[in-house]
Amino acid sequence: MRVPNDGENASHTIVAVGTYLNGGKSVYLHGEDHLRQVADTFDSPAQALVSFERVHGDTMRPGPAPMTDTERAAAEARTSLGTPTAEPEPSVPGPETVPAYAADPGDHDGLLDAFLDEHGDWQKWRTWSDETTHAIHEDQTLRIERVHEAPAHETAWTVAAYETPVSDRMWLLTLTGATPAPVLQTLLDSLAEGEAFETAIGSPATEKTVTQATRALTEDGWKHTIDGRRIRWTSPAGDAGVQFDAFAAQSRHSSLTTWTLWAGPSIDRPAWAIHASPYTPAPMLAHLSEELAHGTGTRQPQAAARERRASLGASPPAIPPAKAGPAASHTQGRHR
Repeated sequence: MRVPNDGENASHTIVAVGTYLNGGKSVYLHGEDHLRQVADTFDSPAQALVSFERVHGDTMRPGPAPMTDTERAAAEARTSLGTPTAEPEPSVPGPETVPAYAADPGDHDGLLDAFLDEHGDWQKWRTWSDETTHAIHEDQTLRIERVHEAPAHETAWTVAAYETPVSDRMWLLTLTGATPAPVLQTLLDSLAEGEAFETAIGSPATEKTVTQATRALTEDGWKHTIDGRRIRWTSPAGDAGVQFDAFAAQSRHSSLTTWTLWAGPSIDRPAWAIHASPYTPAPMLAHLSEELAHGTGTRQPQAAARERRASLGASPPAIPPAKAGPAASHTQGRHR
């Protein structure tokens, strides 16, 4: 406890009375820190308390003696050493807005389910395997095959068009598993709007259709180069592109890859790719090109880090040639 000094001095001095452990002497202490001294001793705690109360009864309080400034500083130092400073929780960065071709794949199965729910002229067909879903237009000339567990760099989607339900295939388009959600959504929207039927039967891609399909890239300043039979449009950052193969476009084999849309380190090591055959409708390709040039999407920061690590590591396997489209003969029944 603190009691005033003698006289009218406004300063204060710590005084205390206490007993040493194990039956030791009782003492009356005066002062603090290096000035603290034993002012008196007593044979018993009772004698010490009676004497102390006689002098300081007005301010006497039970309990331990107040800590001196030195004792208080030492206690604070021990506390700071014994208890580590709590560090703030690291903030979790939110998704960043990026060009559509650099966006996350998102939920491909969810996009397909939403497409089928919104468009009653498409029906989901049940096959012998749960690994694959077929969606077929009501006129039986346009079909989608979705491979649910396909790796990121392998074909996960196949879209095929036919002149009649029993005729040969007119055109074929495939997408790999890592295709960004905005790009896939653009393709599904094109199928819903009927652009898949706008095909000049019997004539391959022409200069007019190529110009129509790539107009958005040209207007957006994508780099235009010609390498033999291949014409390429590359994004300003060099991380995406569209390639047209003039030789494949004139071939009678409709499954040859004429158009390649891609993004990633290079066309030979793409993060994702779309391959399309010669008769793929120009309006559909135009909408896809426009999405690459002007569309945006979101990407989680960790996805960008994985993509950088992948580009520095081993090259992903090459994209296989487009395979045959889904056939109605593989189905066993259907349900909505």
